[in-house]
Amino acid sequence: MQILVDTHTHTYASGHAYSTLIENAQAAKQHGLAMFCTTDHSSAMPGAPHYWFFNNQRVIPRILEGVAVLRGVETNIMNEQGEVDLHPSSYEYLDWVIASFHEAVFRPSDKRAHTEALLNIIKSGKVDALGHLGNPNYDFDFEKVALCAKQHHVAIELNNSSLKGGSRAGSEARCEAIARVVKDVGGFITTGSDAHFCHDLGKFEKVSALLDKVAMPSDKVITHTPQQFLEFLALRGRAPIAEFKE
Repeated sequence: MQILVDTHTHTYASGHAYSTLIENAQAAKQHGLAMFCTTDHSSAMPGAPHYWFFNNQRVIPRILEGVAVLRGVETNIMNEQGEVDLHPSSYEYLDWVIASFHEAVFRPSDKRAHTEALLNIIKSGKVDALGHLGNPNYDFDFEKVALCAKQHHVAIELNNSSLKGGSRAGSEARCEAIARVVKDVGGFITTGSDAHFCHDLGKFEKVSALLDKVAMPSDKVITHTPQQFLEFLALRGRAPIAEFKE
């Protein structure tokens, strides 16, 4: 499936990534992307930047190297209550918020606790997507979460890094199962390279193959085109981005 938007990318500001924003934009152009989100880790992750980093993303140009750039964050799910570590003042400066489990922040527990945390963060209205849910360390009720995400217009991410045999070993079968459940309930899928080095940004061979395998409708893949992605943001009630208006 064609994917023209990468909604999960990191720069060296995350503390364990190795490229600059300019280098990421250059790679995005080289790999045929039309748009990407820059989503460094928020403050609870070891090595992550202070919240001022996210508040100051307003200085980032909307177009770099001919590619549209959205200002975002990968925030950490902190507890069963669905709290995240993003400072309240940061939201107004961000276009895109992913929430993810990370072992360094939320110690893996049990299926009930993980499910409760995901349902609560969806219902909070504070996030646009849930990141790399295939991680086998965080089992959860796929159907409950997919249904809740559909109801609240929260996208479920398919993470290319989880599928290529590197990060979060054992995710492949779970990602396929999650994708099938999201398809069955009519939810939305987003795609992220989770690039921690610019060469990986916009590479979606594994994700694209999985989307084709499960026959995911392209109108439910918000990264299929930039227009679909912007329409999803509008569905979530986000204000239009002036620079991207036709």
